Amino acid sequence: MAKKLKLPPLDFEQECSTVWSFPRRGNWITHNSKYRWNWSPEVVRNLILRYSKEWDYLLDPMIWWGTTAIEAKLLNRNLLCYDINPEAIALTESLLDFWEMEMEQINECLEKHDLKKNKWWKVKIVHRNATEKNKELKKESIDFVLMHPPYVDIIKYSDWKIKEDLSNIHNIDKFCDEIEKIAKESYRVLKPWKYCAVLMWDTRREKMYQPLAFKVMERFLNTWFVLKEDIIKVQHNCKATWFWVNKSKEANFLLIMHEHLFIFKK
Repeated sequence: MAKKLKLPPLDFEQECSTVWSFPRRGNWITHNSKYRWNWSPEVVRNLILRYSKEWDYLLDPMIWWGTTAIEAKLLNRNLLCYDINPEAIALTESLLDFWEMEMEQINECLEKHDLKKNKWWKVKIVHRNATEKNKELKKESIDFVLMHPPYVDIIKYSDWKIKEDLSNIHNIDKFCDEIEKIAKESYRVLKPWKYCAVLMWDTRREKMYQPLAFKVMERFLNTWFVLKEDIIKVQHNCKATWFWVNKSKEANFLLIMHEHLFIFKK
């Protein structure tokens, strides 16, 4: 018997300010917070609903642990997603099997949420490096780009064998050089007047604040994007928070408890 899954929230409301805070992380369908540092379904659902429409073609160049893919499938969007890590691809593929629920639950899900189980839209997952140009993807063919890059090497998504993995880069300027390649490719494939969303965190080096998010923002602006929104996403439920609370008191520094969600327009 298939596993019972929690259905998406019927009362989901889109955010209408530049501060987003989700104390309780969504766990509907196959979303799971155990996969470290994947972005929350609330963020992705807000983005997809606001900046795209049904049947649009979306691109996520770093799918990581599948959040965008799950939401695109639920919200009837076509999605092309990449990842350099075969583990991430395998996991994402496994998380997309949720239509294999019991028939009674499928019908309940379709009826309550106006979902459509059909073959006219699809999620395509490709093993490739996000920093490289995809010659098979035509210029101005994508309706919305959204991504959650790693925050330099704060958390590694693969071992050192995958040299192209951005989470293996320690130097911030070098990291931003690679991000700029992704920005240029995103600009190339995005249709005019459409949007690109990027979630990024700041960091510290030797207890000094490093504005990583703004450095990334600068690279997108250098690539002819214009900044539509700068959303502050409040960080919740970090497992290491209590450890760092004591460290912050000892060394006199503040914990970074927010991320920047930039919305760029072409």
